[in-house]
Amino acid sequence: MSPVSPTPFTVRDGVYDVLRQFGVDTIFGNPGSTELPMFRDFPSDIQYVLGLQEAVCVGMADGYAQATGKVGFVNLHSAAGVGHGMGNLYTAFKNRTPLVVIAGQQSRSIQPLDAYLASERATELPQPYVKWSIEPARAQDVPQAIATACRRALQAPCGPVLVSVPSDDWDQPAEPVVQRAMSRRTAPEPQAIAALAQALAACERPVFVAGAEVDRTGAWDGIVALAERHGAKVFNAPMSARAGFPEDHALFHGFLPAVKAQIVQKLAGHDLIVVIGAPVFTYHVEGDGPHLPDGATLWQLTEDPDAAARSPVGTSVVGDVALALQALQGAQPQRARTPPPAWVREARAEPGAPIQVAFLLQTIAELRSPDDVIVEEAPTARVVMHQHLPILKPRSFFTMASGGLGHSMPAAAGIALAWRERRVIAIIGDGSSMYSIQTLWTAAQLGLNISFVVVNNRRYGAMKRFGGVLGFPAGAVLPGTDLPGIDFVALAQGHGVPGERVEDAGQLHAALKASLASRGPSLVEVRVA
Repeated sequence: MSPVSPTPFTVRDGVYDVLRQFGVDTIFGNPGSTELPMFRDFPSDIQYVLGLQEAVCVGMADGYAQATGKVGFVNLHSAAGVGHGMGNLYTAFKNRTPLVVIAGQQSRSIQPLDAYLASERATELPQPYVKWSIEPARAQDVPQAIATACRRALQAPCGPVLVSVPSDDWDQPAEPVVQRAMSRRTAPEPQAIAALAQALAACERPVFVAGAEVDRTGAWDGIVALAERHGAKVFNAPMSARAGFPEDHALFHGFLPAVKAQIVQKLAGHDLIVVIGAPVFTYHVEGDGPHLPDGATLWQLTEDPDAAARSPVGTSVVGDVALALQALQGAQPQRARTPPPAWVREARAEPGAPIQVAFLLQTIAELRSPDDVIVEEAPTARVVMHQHLPILKPRSFFTMASGGLGHSMPAAAGIALAWRERRVIAIIGDGSSMYSIQTLWTAAQLGLNISFVVVNNRRYGAMKRFGGVLGFPAGAVLPGTDLPGIDFVALAQGHGVPGERVEDAGQLHAALKASLASRGPSLVEVRVA
């Protein structure tokens, strides 16, 4: 009797070994024919989460990666699938989320024949919104390419990468990838930290601007300690996708707008501005005049060398923000300063007909648990949220840094999958929700603890508001901005999620309380003014 030949080690085996090396236990995707060979004998220790559209898959992987701190894995189908996912891939790039995209590709042997479903110039399709993209020259190089992709995705500043894999590669023989370690954090130059410490010690009226890197690098305690040490006001950076400072702290003073003149106005009177973990600055509309108020100097702490290079003013210190703040604490003498007066929020909102967005967000703030996570994509409500739904803890607020819609609904699902023990409250505009409404099906299938709160003003309200910024007269008709006739309760029920519509302010508290107390996903559609 002849001996049984050992089962050959394949590209597929090598790739799944690499995923285990990086702690990957979940793949998000919507597979097509060019990906199916990847899933032969699919391993039991890795789960595949199906999204009903590729943008949903990328958004879920983004949320999952941000919550876990691990690389997120998403499987997209050739050129069409990457194209469908590009909006949220762009957002992942702006969010600095570590993602690895495995894009299916037609078999190598028929690619020269313009084969059906072949992705021509596959590595160029996602650029410039990936840190790296490759289609390995040989099948046996695929596992090593995936390992390299994971390291590149995780290296600060994090971001998505793409590996295009021909469908006939998966069964080819390969060698295991040697497991190795690589550090992810880069410390700032000591001389630069010392110079910033001297500037802080010498200034009279410092102010801090906190960005998303504070939350991403775990630097909340560090920025609070430094602000308290110097009696510095703290603003959140314009359009920040994460909260950078506790919004109930006495030194917190609100949010900088994405308008140059208004930023200068808010920072006026300060002689030292320290931007911590954010660009200098994010603008939404063009503006004239200086970037800083008279008499002010600026320092920037950022892990992103590109953001440092683009800054139009000031001195940039490049390195991990948490490490930078630790170094500053060690270098700082105590200096007594008179604390600034407290920031005064808007008065409490009152119930009325129709329901006001402020009253809705205030009610959520009153009902939420301290451990609940807010995921937002309601552009019209964002400014109101700043006043009536303060973010109090790290890793409890997420939104899109890109301005592109369709991210936060699936991101909420990815976060809820990563943090099963926490309630996720997804505050989504009616227009935003329709970009990725299919998320409801995946949330129902997985039993995720998400309260989807649809803020339904029956229009793209942000466009109406922005029309005024661009000089449209009040009451001007803006084509393509009205959204009548969408039944979100029916849409939720059709995807397997219980839903309720609220049009009376007197019913809002009970509806939200029931949703937040329920197990699994639920949707509350709130008709607002």
